[in-house]
Amino acid sequence: MHEIHIKGSYTKPVTYELSQGRYKIGKAHDADIILYDSYVSSYHAELLITDKGLLLNDLNSTNGTWINNKLMTGPKHLYDGNSFSIGSSTLSITVKKNLSKRIQLNDKPKNLQSQRINISKLQEKSSDMGDLKIHLFRQKVHQLLLDNMDISKRELVHTLSADELKLEARKALRMVIDENILDIPVGKSEEDVITDIIAETIGFGPLEPLLSDESITEIMVNGPTTIYVEKNGEIAPINCTFSSAQSLINIIERIVTPLGRRIDEGSPMVDARLENGSRINAIIPPLSLNGPVLTIRKFSKNYFSMDDLIDSGTLSRGMALFLESCVINKKNIIVSGGTSSGKTTTLNVLSNFIPGNERIITIEDAAELRLKNEHVVSLESRPNNTEGSGLITIRDLVRNALRMRPDRIIIGECRGGEALDMMQAMNTGHEGSLTTGHANSARDFLSRLEIMILMSGYTLPIKAIREQIASSIDIIIQQVRTPGGKRRIVKITEIDGMEGDTILLQDIFAYTGNNQMHNGNKSGEFSGCGVVPSFYDELKVNGMALDRNIFHAH
Repeated sequence: MHEIHIKGSYTKPVTYELSQGRYKIGKAHDADIILYDSYVSSYHAELLITDKGLLLNDLNSTNGTWINNKLMTGPKHLYDGNSFSIGSSTLSITVKKNLSKRIQLNDKPKNLQSQRINISKLQEKSSDMGDLKIHLFRQKVHQLLLDNMDISKRELVHTLSADELKLEARKALRMVIDENILDIPVGKSEEDVITDIIAETIGFGPLEPLLSDESITEIMVNGPTTIYVEKNGEIAPINCTFSSAQSLINIIERIVTPLGRRIDEGSPMVDARLENGSRINAIIPPLSLNGPVLTIRKFSKNYFSMDDLIDSGTLSRGMALFLESCVINKKNIIVSGGTSSGKTTTLNVLSNFIPGNERIITIEDAAELRLKNEHVVSLESRPNNTEGSGLITIRDLVRNALRMRPDRIIIGECRGGEALDMMQAMNTGHEGSLTTGHANSARDFLSRLEIMILMSGYTLPIKAIREQIASSIDIIIQQVRTPGGKRRIVKITEIDGMEGDTILLQDIFAYTGNNQMHNGNKSGEFSGCGVVPSFYDELKVNGMALDRNIFHAH
């Protein structure tokens, strides 16, 4: 056991009792031994205490660490009675076998409000201490690796393959560990720790196994130490962390930078997508009080078909046949629902029914749609650049798409003034358009649509807006995510003109639940509502005659 006695101009005399381990000295709030001195670096020096003795190492501090009035030039062994200077403070070492008055690392000198870690108590819990040591080791080595990697190699990163980059990082990591005399903590194999650090430095860190796990559909990172995933419709925490908040921010930057996006204090929110099509959203401090928050919505590598949706209980065979006929006959369709209700998946499946000889223009904030059609042009909006210019909105893209000779326009989501341009397009020769929107019911979506049209900046009478909506949209599909995680189409509703100032709606299909539960989901059945759509004869003329029985209530 060792005692460290500290005296200095800016620090009241204090004594720390230290057992075996690593201890950072500096003015950072999370340093193990804090020195409140402007001449001290955030992480100035480090003490390593083992059964063989004590080793002092300067952490590339600004003003250096001094022993006997000489500047340290490398790691130094210290013994009982030795002292060293950092800033205006002198730290002396005493070896003690029996200690009477002790100050633990979690104790604070009076008037100094800083959170400390009680090392002695942590050591009593070996498993927790092992996890802590591994986490602190990863944090330290990750930063040292970033600081010590050859800058010229960083500039050539884009010229290296993934395997070459990993090899360079592994060489640099071995050098960092050897030069700093670092011992990998017990509890995890050396190869696993090195692999984790490399993944966090040049890859996606703890996200990599989650991204490769096809059973995981959503990843939610609520700060560097809290990660949740959605698996089989259920959300649960997982036991993995990032080494620091900065490490998480670095990974977010590696994701968004190649996509022409940026994230920093001036632009602390971003929407983007990974190469595999997965959508990400990130928000960082000062907007997020939890630290960096990252949400990844994963999409299956395989294309979903209508049969897949039927098999998963999203809709019935009769509903599928009806929607197929609507798409082929160029009915304008809205998929409405809440967050994560499966709107984009349904939109993708519906697009499969568009004839192959038609030209499709897709417009999105972050490209998510994966259409199997060959003649597809995908457009993506763009945020402001660092100079505050260059913004291209969804509405700008909709207007431009009308000049690109589209047969169909598909908007990933309508949420603003582009709704007016979309309605006009549907009314001026671009039938068969598709889009999604957030709402709890078909009627709620129409109310939201009115507000979105008003957001376009034009002052229009409500009746004129409603007439435009009634003549533009044919079908609204309402989709929900059940508490058990199942996605289900609960209503297919037709817009059937107006009566006075009210838009008329009639339900064609509906899902009726009962009180029986199965795997966390209420059981029920899909059924026609006894109403034949007003355009049924049109479908029949165009060769899409449907059995009227599918519309009957069971």
